[in-house]
Amino acid sequence: MIAAMPGRRNSSRLRYGEPMSRHTSWRIGGCADVFFRPSGVAELTDFIAGLDKDEDILWIGLGSNLLVRDGGVRGVVICTLDLTSRIKRLDNGRVHVGSGVPCAALARQCTRWQLGPAAFFAGIPGTVGGALAMNAGAFGGETWDSVESVETLDRRGRQRTRSRADYRVGYRSVEGVPGEWFLAATLALSGDPEADMSQLAEMRRRRDRTQPLGVRSCGSVFRNPPGDFAARLIEASGLKGRCVGDAMVSEKHANFIINRGHATARDVEWLIGEVRDRVAADSGIVLELEVRIVGDKDARG
Repeated sequence: MIAAMPGRRNSSRLRYGEPMSRHTSWRIGGCADVFFRPSGVAELTDFIAGLDKDEDILWIGLGSNLLVRDGGVRGVVICTLDLTSRIKRLDNGRVHVGSGVPCAALARQCTRWQLGPAAFFAGIPGTVGGALAMNAGAFGGETWDSVESVETLDRRGRQRTRSRADYRVGYRSVEGVPGEWFLAATLALSGDPEADMSQLAEMRRRRDRTQPLGVRSCGSVFRNPPGDFAARLIEASGLKGRCVGDAMVSEKHANFIINRGHATARDVEWLIGEVRDRVAADSGIVLELEVRIVGDKDARG
Protein backbone atom coordinates (compact mmCIF):
# COMPACT_ATOMS: atom_id res chain seq x y z
CA MET A 1 0.00 0.00 0.00
CA ILE A 2 1.07 3.58 -0.64
CA ALA A 3 1.00 5.76 2.42
CA ALA A 4 -0.77 9.11 2.39
CA MET A 5 1.20 11.82 0.63
CA PRO A 6 -0.35 15.17 1.51
CA GLY A 7 -0.45 17.63 -1.34
CA ARG A 8 0.84 15.13 -3.89
CA ARG A 9 -2.18 13.18 -5.06
CA ASN A 10 -3.06 15.83 -7.67
CA SER A 11 0.54 16.57 -8.62
CA SER A 12 1.34 16.20 -12.31
CA ARG A 13 4.47 14.37 -11.18
CA LEU A 14 2.43 11.66 -9.50
CA ARG A 15 0.02 9.72 -11.70
CA TYR A 16 -2.16 6.67 -11.20
CA GLY A 17 -2.84 4.15 -13.95
CA GLU A 18 -0.15 5.70 -16.17
CA PRO A 19 0.36 3.96 -19.56
CA MET A 20 3.96 2.76 -19.69
CA SER A 21 3.83 2.90 -23.48
CA ARG A 22 4.45 6.64 -23.01
CA HIS A 23 7.71 5.96 -21.20
CA THR A 24 9.45 3.11 -23.05
CA SER A 25 11.50 3.31 -26.23
CA TRP A 26 9.48 0.41 -27.71
CA ARG A 27 6.30 2.46 -27.04
CA ILE A 28 4.82 -0.70 -25.55
CA GLY A 29 3.44 -1.52 -22.12
CA GLY A 30 0.37 -1.61 -19.92
CA CYS A 31 -0.34 0.79 -17.08
CA ALA A 32 1.65 1.37 -13.91
CA ASP A 33 -0.36 1.46 -10.71
CA VAL A 34 1.62 4.52 -9.62
CA PHE A 35 4.05 6.61 -11.69
CA PHE A 36 6.24 9.30 -10.11
CA ARG A 37 8.75 11.65 -11.75
CA PRO A 38 10.49 13.56 -8.94
CA SER A 39 12.02 16.97 -9.61
CA GLY A 40 14.96 16.34 -7.32
CA VAL A 41 16.44 14.22 -4.56
CA ALA A 42 14.55 15.99 -1.77
CA GLU A 43 11.21 15.31 -3.42
CA LEU A 44 12.21 11.71 -4.10
CA THR A 45 13.27 11.16 -0.50
CA ASP A 46 9.95 12.55 0.74
CA PHE A 47 8.07 10.25 -1.61
CA ILE A 48 10.09 7.16 -0.67
CA ALA A 49 9.40 7.85 3.01
CA GLY A 50 5.67 7.67 2.27
CA LEU A 51 5.83 4.19 0.77
CA ASP A 52 5.17 0.94 2.55
CA LYS A 53 8.50 -0.82 3.12
CA ASP A 54 7.33 -3.79 1.02
CA GLU A 55 6.09 -1.73 -1.94
CA ASP A 56 7.58 -2.85 -5.24
CA ILE A 57 9.55 -0.12 -7.04
CA LEU A 58 10.66 -0.09 -10.66
CA TRP A 59 13.20 2.58 -11.62
CA ILE A 60 13.35 3.84 -15.20
CA GLY A 61 15.11 6.54 -17.17
CA LEU A 62 14.46 6.79 -20.90
CA GLY A 63 12.73 3.39 -20.87
CA SER A 64 15.28 1.77 -23.16
CA ASN A 65 16.38 -1.81 -22.48
CA LEU A 66 12.92 -2.42 -21.00
CA LEU A 67 9.88 -4.43 -22.09
CA VAL A 68 6.77 -3.76 -20.01
CA ARG A 69 4.19 -6.49 -20.45
CA ASP A 70 0.66 -5.71 -21.57
CA GLY A 71 -0.78 -6.27 -18.08
CA GLY A 72 1.23 -3.35 -16.73
CA VAL A 73 3.27 -2.88 -13.56
CA ARG A 74 2.02 -3.43 -10.04
CA GLY A 75 3.47 -1.10 -7.45
CA VAL A 76 5.41 2.09 -8.14
CA VAL A 77 7.43 3.26 -11.13
CA ILE A 78 9.93 6.07 -10.47
CA CYS A 79 11.31 7.98 -13.46
CA THR A 80 14.72 9.59 -12.93
CA LEU A 81 14.85 11.95 -15.92
CA ASP A 82 14.56 15.10 -13.78
CA LEU A 83 16.66 13.70 -10.96
CA THR A 84 20.24 14.89 -10.38
CA SER A 85 20.65 15.64 -14.07
CA ARG A 86 23.81 17.78 -13.95
CA ILE A 87 27.26 17.04 -15.35
CA LYS A 88 30.05 18.71 -13.39
CA ARG A 89 33.76 18.63 -14.16
CA LEU A 90 35.98 18.04 -11.14
CA ASP A 91 39.78 17.98 -10.96
CA ASN A 92 42.21 15.57 -12.66
CA GLY A 93 39.80 14.41 -15.33
CA ARG A 94 37.05 13.45 -12.89
CA VAL A 95 33.39 14.08 -13.70
CA HIS A 96 30.32 14.02 -11.46
CA VAL A 97 27.16 13.01 -13.29
CA GLY A 98 23.58 12.47 -12.16
CA SER A 99 21.63 9.30 -12.82
CA GLY A 100 19.05 11.10 -14.97
CA VAL A 101 21.57 12.31 -17.55
CA PRO A 102 21.21 10.63 -20.97
CA CYS A 103 24.41 8.78 -21.85
CA ALA A 104 24.57 10.59 -25.19
CA ALA A 105 24.63 13.95 -23.37
CA LEU A 106 27.45 12.73 -21.14
CA ALA A 107 29.44 11.66 -24.21
CA ARG A 108 28.97 15.06 -25.88
CA GLN A 109 30.02 17.06 -22.84
CA CYS A 110 33.04 14.93 -22.00
CA THR A 111 34.19 15.05 -25.61
CA ARG A 112 34.04 18.86 -25.47
CA TRP A 113 36.27 18.60 -22.41
CA GLN A 114 38.58 16.26 -24.37
CA LEU A 115 37.98 13.38 -21.97
CA GLY A 116 38.18 10.73 -24.66
CA PRO A 117 37.32 7.56 -22.71
CA ALA A 118 33.73 8.76 -22.24
CA ALA A 119 32.97 9.00 -25.96
CA PHE A 120 31.67 5.41 -26.05
CA PHE A 121 28.64 6.52 -24.00
CA ALA A 122 27.28 7.90 -27.30
CA GLY A 123 26.39 4.32 -28.21
CA ILE A 124 24.24 3.70 -25.10
CA PRO A 125 20.58 4.66 -25.62
CA GLY A 126 19.63 5.07 -21.95
CA THR A 127 20.55 7.19 -18.93
CA VAL A 128 23.56 7.05 -16.63
CA GLY A 129 21.48 5.42 -13.89
CA GLY A 130 20.52 2.55 -16.17
CA ALA A 131 24.07 2.25 -17.47
CA LEU A 132 25.34 1.95 -13.89
CA ALA A 133 22.73 -0.67 -13.03
CA MET A 134 23.70 -3.03 -15.87
CA ASN A 135 27.26 -1.97 -16.74
CA ALA A 136 26.09 -0.90 -20.18
CA GLY A 137 28.66 -0.64 -22.92
CA ALA A 138 29.29 0.25 -26.55
CA PHE A 139 32.21 0.54 -28.99
CA GLY A 140 34.41 -1.58 -26.72
CA GLY A 141 33.89 0.51 -23.56
CA GLU A 142 31.90 -0.33 -20.43
CA THR A 143 30.37 2.02 -17.86
CA TRP A 144 32.14 0.70 -14.79
CA ASP A 145 35.57 0.94 -16.41
CA SER A 146 35.52 4.59 -15.37
CA VAL A 147 33.52 4.53 -12.11
CA GLU A 148 35.39 5.84 -9.07
CA SER A 149 32.41 6.09 -6.72
CA VAL A 150 28.61 6.23 -6.73
CA GLU A 151 25.95 7.92 -4.64
CA THR A 152 22.98 5.79 -3.64
CA LEU A 153 19.59 6.03 -1.96
CA ASP A 154 17.92 3.30 0.10
CA ARG A 155 14.31 2.57 1.08
CA ARG A 156 14.57 4.75 4.17
CA GLY A 157 15.74 7.73 2.14
CA ARG A 158 19.32 7.50 3.37
CA GLN A 159 22.03 8.59 0.96
CA ARG A 160 25.47 7.02 0.85
CA THR A 161 28.66 7.29 -1.17
CA ARG A 162 30.15 3.94 -2.14
CA SER A 163 33.38 3.05 -3.91
CA ARG A 164 33.70 0.77 -6.89
CA ALA A 165 35.09 -1.88 -4.54
CA ASP A 166 31.60 -2.25 -3.03
CA TYR A 167 30.34 -3.79 -6.28
CA ARG A 168 30.99 -6.96 -8.24
CA VAL A 169 31.00 -5.95 -11.89
CA GLY A 170 30.85 -8.22 -14.93
CA TYR A 171 29.71 -8.17 -18.53
CA ARG A 172 26.31 -6.43 -18.46
CA SER A 173 25.94 -7.19 -14.75
CA VAL A 174 26.44 -5.34 -11.47
CA GLU A 175 25.98 -6.78 -7.98
CA GLY A 176 25.94 -4.40 -5.06
CA VAL A 177 24.00 -3.68 -1.89
CA PRO A 178 20.37 -4.83 -2.23
CA GLY A 179 17.76 -2.12 -1.79
CA GLU A 180 19.93 0.78 -2.94
CA TRP A 181 19.56 2.79 -6.15
CA PHE A 182 22.01 5.00 -7.99
CA LEU A 183 21.63 8.78 -7.71
CA ALA A 184 24.94 9.82 -9.28
CA ALA A 185 28.47 8.73 -10.06
CA THR A 186 31.96 10.16 -10.11
CA LEU A 187 33.87 9.00 -13.17
CA ALA A 188 37.67 9.04 -13.39
CA LEU A 189 38.56 9.87 -17.00
CA SER A 190 41.94 10.61 -18.47
CA GLY A 191 42.34 13.73 -20.57
CA ASP A 192 42.91 12.99 -24.24
CA PRO A 193 44.12 15.84 -26.48
CA GLU A 194 43.17 13.79 -29.54
CA ALA A 195 39.56 13.45 -28.43
CA ASP A 196 37.32 15.91 -30.25
CA MET A 197 33.88 16.16 -31.77
CA SER A 198 35.04 14.31 -34.89
CA GLN A 199 35.54 11.17 -32.79
CA LEU A 200 32.01 11.46 -31.48
CA ALA A 201 30.70 12.09 -34.98
CA GLU A 202 32.40 8.91 -36.23
CA MET A 203 30.72 6.87 -33.52
CA ARG A 204 27.37 8.34 -34.53
CA ARG A 205 28.04 7.48 -38.17
CA ARG A 206 28.92 3.95 -37.14
CA ARG A 207 25.62 3.66 -35.31
CA ASP A 208 23.77 5.02 -38.32
CA ARG A 209 25.42 2.43 -40.58
CA THR A 210 24.84 -0.57 -38.34
CA GLN A 211 21.75 0.06 -36.19
CA PRO A 212 18.08 0.74 -36.96
CA LEU A 213 17.88 4.23 -35.49
CA GLY A 214 14.74 6.33 -35.66
CA VAL A 215 12.46 3.33 -35.11
CA ARG A 216 10.87 1.94 -31.97
CA SER A 217 13.27 -0.51 -30.36
CA CYS A 218 15.02 -1.14 -27.05
CA GLY A 219 18.57 -1.40 -28.34
CA SER A 220 20.25 -4.81 -28.16
CA VAL A 221 17.89 -7.56 -27.04
CA PHE A 222 20.48 -10.24 -26.23
CA ARG A 223 23.92 -10.22 -24.64
CA ASN A 224 26.83 -11.22 -26.83
CA PRO A 225 27.98 -14.75 -25.89
CA PRO A 226 31.69 -15.21 -25.16
CA GLY A 227 33.72 -15.00 -28.36
CA ASP A 228 30.77 -14.32 -30.63
CA PHE A 229 27.99 -11.85 -31.42
CA ALA A 230 24.29 -12.36 -30.84
CA ALA A 231 23.48 -10.55 -34.10
CA ARG A 232 25.68 -12.92 -36.12
CA LEU A 233 24.03 -15.99 -34.59
CA ILE A 234 20.52 -14.64 -35.20
CA GLU A 235 21.32 -13.74 -38.79
CA ALA A 236 22.93 -17.15 -39.36
CA SER A 237 19.63 -18.72 -38.29
CA GLY A 238 17.84 -16.80 -41.04
CA LEU A 239 15.79 -14.70 -38.66
CA LYS A 240 16.32 -11.21 -40.08
CA GLY A 241 12.88 -9.85 -40.95
CA ARG A 242 11.04 -12.51 -38.93
CA CYS A 243 7.75 -11.07 -37.60
CA VAL A 244 5.26 -11.84 -34.89
CA GLY A 245 2.40 -9.39 -35.22
CA ASP A 246 3.99 -5.96 -35.58
CA ALA A 247 7.21 -7.02 -33.85
CA MET A 248 10.08 -7.71 -36.27
CA VAL A 249 13.72 -8.76 -36.10
CA SER A 250 15.49 -5.82 -37.72
CA GLU A 251 16.82 -6.40 -41.19
CA LYS A 252 19.61 -3.91 -40.46
CA HIS A 253 20.85 -5.38 -37.15
CA ALA A 254 19.58 -8.80 -36.12
CA ASN A 255 19.98 -8.14 -32.38
CA PHE A 256 17.30 -5.44 -32.55
CA ILE A 257 13.57 -6.12 -32.47
CA ILE A 258 11.51 -3.22 -33.73
CA ASN A 259 7.91 -2.20 -33.22
CA ARG A 260 6.55 -1.51 -36.68
CA GLY A 261 3.62 0.42 -35.26
CA HIS A 262 1.19 -1.66 -33.22
CA ALA A 263 3.24 -4.43 -31.65
CA THR A 264 2.23 -5.65 -28.23
CA ALA A 265 4.52 -6.85 -25.49
CA ARG A 266 3.11 -10.31 -26.14
CA ASP A 267 4.29 -10.08 -29.77
CA VAL A 268 7.78 -9.03 -28.73
CA GLU A 269 8.14 -11.64 -26.00
CA TRP A 270 6.92 -14.38 -28.33
CA LEU A 271 9.46 -13.31 -30.95
CA ILE A 272 12.24 -13.22 -28.34
CA GLY A 273 11.41 -16.80 -27.39
CA GLU A 274 11.36 -17.91 -31.01
CA VAL A 275 14.76 -16.33 -31.67
CA ARG A 276 16.30 -17.98 -28.61
CA ASP A 277 14.89 -21.39 -29.53
CA ARG A 278 16.05 -21.21 -33.14
CA VAL A 279 19.56 -20.03 -32.29
CA ALA A 280 19.89 -22.72 -29.61
CA ALA A 281 18.77 -25.41 -32.06
CA ASP A 282 21.13 -24.20 -34.80
CA SER A 283 24.24 -23.33 -32.78
CA GLY A 284 23.84 -24.90 -29.35
CA ILE A 285 24.19 -21.44 -27.79
CA VAL A 286 21.41 -20.19 -25.51
CA LEU A 287 21.30 -16.41 -25.80
CA GLU A 288 20.90 -14.47 -22.56
CA LEU A 289 18.63 -11.45 -22.42
CA GLU A 290 20.05 -7.97 -22.21
CA VAL A 291 16.57 -6.41 -22.21
CA ARG A 292 14.67 -6.48 -18.93
CA ILE A 293 11.11 -7.84 -19.02
CA VAL A 294 8.74 -6.67 -16.26
CA GLY A 295 5.06 -6.62 -15.41
CA ASP A 296 1.99 -8.82 -15.78
CA LYS A 297 1.41 -10.73 -19.00
CA ASP A 298 -2.34 -10.28 -19.22
CA ALA A 299 -4.14 -6.97 -19.54
CA ARG A 300 -6.38 -6.22 -16.59
CA GLY A 301 -10.09 -6.32 -17.19
